[in-house]
Amino acid sequence: MTPLKPYLIRSIYDWIIDNNLTPHLLVDATHPHAVLPEEYIEDNKIVLNVRPEAIQGLTLGNTAVEFSARFNGQPMHITAPIPAVMAIYARENGRGMVFDQEEDNEPPEETPPPRSHLRVVK
Repeated sequence: MTPLKPYLIRSIYDWIIDNNLTPHLLVDATHPHAVLPEEYIEDNKIVLNVRPEAIQGLTLGNTAVEFSARFNGQPMHITAPIPAVMAIYARENGRGMVFDQEEDNEPPEETPPPRSHLRVVK
């Protein structure tokens, strides 16, 4: 099964935009594949404003959230891997979703195929 988290991020993002609010992402900056502006990281986390007017080329993919933005006047391509996204919420009222970080670190459960209840009769 595909992970649920990227679908939740997309749907909550759409809900926030549809209500004319400002979507923010809280990202764990310690993720090894995250590409983030280091000067804005506090306590190994960063809050990113992903309002369409503030960014360009937003991709809410199944493996990462990516976009381009300017930080201190300098253009930068941001990559926030889905496991690093800790929350998505509206700046104005705080409504959104906080994700369980332990869930992202666990490998997917491999369930053995069910045993057949049939038996050979001779």
